[in-house]
Amino acid sequence: MIGRISGTLLQKNPPSLLVDVQGVGYEIDVPMSTFYVLPELGQGIELHTHFVVREDAQLLFGFATTQERALFRALLKVNGVGAKVALSILSGLTSEEFFACVAQKDAVALTRVPGIGKKTAERLLVEMQDKVDALAGGSVQAGLPVDNPSTARTQATDALMALGYKPAEAKRLLDKTASDGQSVEEMIRAALRSVNKTS
Repeated sequence: MIGRISGTLLQKNPPSLLVDVQGVGYEIDVPMSTFYVLPELGQGIELHTHFVVREDAQLLFGFATTQERALFRALLKVNGVGAKVALSILSGLTSEEFFACVAQKDAVALTRVPGIGKKTAERLLVEMQDKVDALAGGSVQAGLPVDNPSTARTQATDALMALGYKPAEAKRLLDKTASDGQSVEEMIRAALRSVNKTS
């Protein structure tokens, strides 16, 4: 099991990263909650990781906090929730927001996350009910440098599509919320917040 990665951030194309560890490049998928707090390219990075081995692939997922990783692992144990859906949950909701949804039995809020239908939302509320209290920790936030506008817009669109939004829907969200001077992370955050407010 690979539990932690510490190295140099070489690439970030949400939701994927490339991290150099002593000459070996690790491709790591991260939720947007982690993507928001990444350092600049070329800087050191440390991620708590979860390694998944499948018949057709070996996948490495990274998280800024142990709380995020613990929640991700708990979500994977829920019937019908795979790694992609678990990442979508952590991208569309903070850990605290997810815990609040479970505590308040708010299935509607969960269905706003791409990939989660009514049945899955209800299953999450039931199966996660007794696990929420055990999942504790904090989160970090940090400002990131502004990217080239056109490149940032493209990367933000790709990130939303990777989270389950259709191309037209991703474009519509960004048309409504994105503005010049925003970083990729700011565009994605604004788009996701818009979904939560209007749904």
